[in-house]
Amino acid sequence: LPLCFPEKLWKMLESDQFQSIWWSEGGKCVAINKDLFKVEVLGRGVCQRVFNTRHIKSIIRQLNLYGFTKVQRDSQRSASLPEFLAEEAAASAHSQILYYYNPSFNRAHPWLLGTCKRR
Repeated sequence: LPLCFPEKLWKMLESDQFQSIWWSEGGKCVAINKDLFKVEVLGRGVCQRVFNTRHIKSIIRQLNLYGFTKVQRDSQRSASLPEFLAEEAAASAHSQILYYYNPSFNRAHPWLLGTCKRR
């Protein structure tokens, strides 16, 4: 039987093969480096393809269909201009990283994966 989307995602997160996707927030969130994911996962040839798409929007749609919600990184700004500019530079580097959360998708509770159903 082919794996469903959450199972594929879980296997990728637990694999050392991918640098573009990892567990974040203590295993409660999925972090995806958008640009690297496009090359590393979606840019693969047909035989090595993990998902049946080459588009990040399709992956995001799947995440949403399976109950994942996008997590915004809280950004408290500094008052001083140099600190603010440094934070802005760091934030733009992090803008390529997407964070998604699903209460049924937790590294510490793999048995919950079965409850991760398509809406």
